[in-house]
Amino acid sequence: MGAIDQLRRIKAATRAVARQPRVAIERARRELRPVYRGRGTCPICERAVRFKALDPWFRDHLLCSGCGSIPRERALMQVIADWSPRWKEASVHESSPGERGTSVKLARECAHYVASQYDPSTPWGEMDPTGQYRSEDLEHQTFADESFDLVVTQDVFEHIFDIDAAFREIARTLKPGGAHIFTTPLVNGREPSEPWARRRDDGTIDHLQEPEYHGNPMDHEGGSLVTWHYGYDIVDQIREACGLDTTIVLLDDLSRGLQAEYLEVLVTQKP
Repeated sequence: MGAIDQLRRIKAATRAVARQPRVAIERARRELRPVYRGRGTCPICERAVRFKALDPWFRDHLLCSGCGSIPRERALMQVIADWSPRWKEASVHESSPGERGTSVKLARECAHYVASQYDPSTPWGEMDPTGQYRSEDLEHQTFADESFDLVVTQDVFEHIFDIDAAFREIARTLKPGGAHIFTTPLVNGREPSEPWARRRDDGTIDHLQEPEYHGNPMDHEGGSLVTWHYGYDIVDQIREACGLDTTIVLLDDLSRGLQAEYLEVLVTQKP
């Protein structure tokens, strides 16, 4: 490394150190004067809690003081409780569970709960070496027909290439009377859904729009590629794929921490 490059690195490091006190002061200011702070009852931890947001983007920042959940997790749990009140006794498959909120509650309180992750390093249908989850591809599942009362996915379907196959597979694995209750951001609203990336026959990816990535519990560094921007017409896509009807539920209740962008929860029911 040349002397000029070294000098640039030293200056950059100096500026970063100089910024640290300002960052700490700004953080303290936001803690004292948050965008929102209120009391209520969390649908997940079911306790009297405080809800607080330090950022106006409530979807990721309106946190529960009890369990640390965010609004879409609380909305999902509320809809599960409303539409499947016997969920604790149900056979439940959750694909790609998170490490907090609804996923933790379901794993802890459901009598028959199965978690799966998309993990090509583990043979499909087998448990991973730690025994924490089963390796499954939502597009080609190994579960038997009519295995589950409830299938849960949280912000998963915007990362799937062949959504028709995935919806068909979930419908196949649902018992009669069962439901797929899930979240996926309906960013296009009343506008048509748009594919964002496509998988070619040779397995390579065709980026139809500027590549976009979200967090991935299996790949914290790389994230998950966004493959779809959905609109409300997702219900038509689901019906065409598997023949089942879907209801979009939107909750708005700050006393339960249920207010945020793209807070819709979808319920696909099998007769």
